Amino acid sequence: MMRTLLVRGMLAGLVAGVLATLFAYFFGEPSVDTAIGLEGTAAHSHSAPGAHEHAPAEAEEEELVTRGVQSTVGLLTGVGLYGVAVGGLFSLAFAFTYGRLGTLRPRVTAALLAGGSFVVVFLVPFLKYPGNPPAVGQAGTIGSRTSLYFGFVALSLLIGILAAAFGRKLADKLGAWRGGLIAAGGYVVLIAVAAALLPSIDEVPDGFPGSTLWTFRLASVGTQVVLWTALGLTFGALAEKALKHKAALGS
Repeated sequence: MMRTLLVRGMLAGLVAGVLATLFAYFFGEPSVDTAIGLEGTAAHSHSAPGAHEHAPAEAEEEELVTRGVQSTVGLLTGVGLYGVAVGGLFSLAFAFTYGRLGTLRPRVTAALLAGGSFVVVFLVPFLKYPGNPPAVGQAGTIGSRTSLYFGFVALSLLIGILAAAFGRKLADKLGAWRGGLIAAGGYVVLIAVAAALLPSIDEVPDGFPGSTLWTFRLASVGTQVVLWTALGLTFGALAEKALKHKAALGS
């Protein structure tokens, strides 16, 4: 059964990845193009006026992958593979969670798991370290920024798992509603303390259009909303069908 759920999770992740790609293409890529244009303008304005006069034979560096390929095939490949990987991990989490949250249907369990995963894996880390379009951020800090972000993702996930386990135990004594509220409150407190202790990063250059930054970040959140919503709904439907079939064979 685990193999069945894993295959369905990867399939649901692929569907979610395609839908998220479409959203990112129509709502996110325009702000990326704007930021790339601003980056090129800034680089041109900072170049020496007579630089090209002294090196006429020097050719401009050609792009290995054109912008058109990056925004279409590259975007679909990256988000699609991400969706498949997340779908596989999601199916494993579902297999561990299902039946441990009471007598919830597979669709409901998948929906709750997708919503919680969106908050813990993406939204909370994004609030601390939001994504930036091109022309925002310094090249020398890419390594440190990446480490801080993924470290905070791992920390948020760990605290979320501990909060869920603690809430499950409290639910047996205080009821599901109270246990869930206490667990959620504990997660918020711990993650807020961790966020306050970790260093902040603000490398938005002066003069960068706030509307472009806001549109890019809003599109980033929207892409993840589409991904996790589609994953939860699609996998929930596939898992429920598979579990019903197994129950019918067992009976």
